[in-house]
Amino acid sequence: MTKSFKMKSLLDKQVVILDGATGTELQKKGLPSGVCPEIWCLENPTVIQDVHASYQKAGAQVVYTCTFGANRFKLKQFGVKKDVYSVNRELALLAKQACGKKALVAGDIGPTGLFIEPTGPLAFEEAVEAFKEQARGLIDGGCDLIVIETMIDIQETRAALLAVKELSDIFTITSLTFEKDGHTLGGTPPVAALITLQSLGADAVGCNCSAGPEQMVEFIAAMKPYATVPLLAKPNAGMPRLEGLKTVFDMDAGSFAAYARKLTAAGANLLGGCCGTTPDHIAALAKVMGNGKPVKPRRASISALSSARSALVLDEKQPLFIVGERINPTGKKALQQELAEGKLSIIRQMAQEQEAQGASLLDVNVGQPGIDEVQTIKKVIGLLSTATSLPLVIDSSKVETIEAALRIYPGRML
Repeated sequence: MTKSFKMKSLLDKQVVILDGATGTELQKKGLPSGVCPEIWCLENPTVIQDVHASYQKAGAQVVYTCTFGANRFKLKQFGVKKDVYSVNRELALLAKQACGKKALVAGDIGPTGLFIEPTGPLAFEEAVEAFKEQARGLIDGGCDLIVIETMIDIQETRAALLAVKELSDIFTITSLTFEKDGHTLGGTPPVAALITLQSLGADAVGCNCSAGPEQMVEFIAAMKPYATVPLLAKPNAGMPRLEGLKTVFDMDAGSFAAYARKLTAAGANLLGGCCGTTPDHIAALAKVMGNGKPVKPRRASISALSSARSALVLDEKQPLFIVGERINPTGKKALQQELAEGKLSIIRQMAQEQEAQGASLLDVNVGQPGIDEVQTIKKVIGLLSTATSLPLVIDSSKVETIEAALRIYPGRML
C-alpha cells in the first residue's frame, strides 16, 4: 500500500472537505502579533490541537498542519534556533494526535518569501533542499499527504513538488494563488500551472486564497477540461477589506457554502476555506455537500506543453504548430561567438522575433565545441523563461543537457 492510498481512496468516493483558516483562529485564542506562529504553537500545543479538532468536528476530512511558514527562510526571520526538521515533525505529530483516525493530516508547505532565479535571489536547487528539510519532518511526523499552497510563483511550486516527490510517493497537492486578472503574481494562468504541475507528478492541483468563491469558480472551470488529476478550491470568505489596521472578510458561513455546488459543478473535487473562514464555514460547507460524488477528471492523459506564462494544447482542432528553429549555433558565427563569450543577447532577440512572427514554440540548441553545454543551457533557460511566453523544445544529443533543461524549466517542454 502506497502513502497515497488513503487520500486516493477518499477522493474516489466523494468530494473531500478540507479545513479552513488557521492563523485567524489562533489569533482568537491568543496568538500575539509579530511572533512566529509555528514556535508559538509548539509552546502552546493544546491551542493548535483545539483548532485542528474544531475543524475535524465541523466536518473537515483533511486538516492542515500549522507549518505554512516552517521553512528555513521564514524561521530565520523570527530568529528561530530550533531546526526545521524538528519544528515540522513535532507540529505534524500534534495534528495527528488531535485528529486521531477521524481526519487525514496534510503537511502544509507555504512559500519561502523569495523569488527563484532569474527573477529573484534564490537558487533553484537551494529552494529544493529547503523544501526537502520541511517535507522530511512532515512525513516523519506521520502526515497522510502534503499540500503545497498559496504559491505565487510556478518555479517555486515546482521546486517544492520536486522536493517532496524525490523523498516519497506521498499524495501531494499543489495550490496556487491567482489574482483578479486570472494569473499568479508571477504571470502564470491556471491552465499553464495545471499542465506544468500535473505533468511533474502533482496528485491534485488547485487554487486557494486571493479570491472569494465566486471568482474561484472561473479558475476551476478553466482548468477542468485539461485536468488529469483532481482539482482543489479553497477560497477566502469573500474579498478582504480593511477596518483600520484589521483585515475583515464579510462572507458568512451560509453564503460561503452556497458556492459549493458551483465549485463542484465547475470541477472541484476538494473543497475548503482559506482566509477569513472558520469552523462554522466548514460545517456549512460539509452540510451542503453531504456525501457529494466527485467529478472525475475528463482525461487520462493530455498532449500539452506550457511555459511560465502560457499553455499549448496539442490536439486535432489545430493540426499545425510552427516551431521556431533559429536558436541554433550551426552556421551562425555571431551566435557561436556570443555563446563562447557567455553572452545571450542574440538568443533573446531571436526568441522575441520568432514569437512576433507567429511561432507556436521555440526550438533551443546550444551545442557547439568549446563550451559547457549544461551550464549554457541553464543560463539560456533562465533567459527565455522571462524573454518569451512560448513553450520550448530542447534540441540536444546530450542526455545531461536535456536533463538539466527539464529540471529547471518552469513549464512543460518538448
